[in-house]
Amino acid sequence: MSNTIRAVVRGGRIELLEKVEIPEGTEVLVTPLDEAEFWLKASESSAASVWDNSEDDVYADLLEK
Repeated sequence: MSNTIRAVVRGGRIELLEKVEIPEGTEVLVTPLDEAEFWLKASESSAASVWDNSEDDVYADLLEK
């Protein structure tokens, strides 16, 4: 299983920003993101949810008329 969990570094420790159940001994990978990269990735999923939806097809139909 692979998923992304948001976290921050405070006092040299990684603090998760959401509640998750991770079994003791689970191996994890940590990829630090600079601030610009974080916002780019965050906005990518938001933009996809806005642009990639069937509800907007009605506007495309109107443009064809």
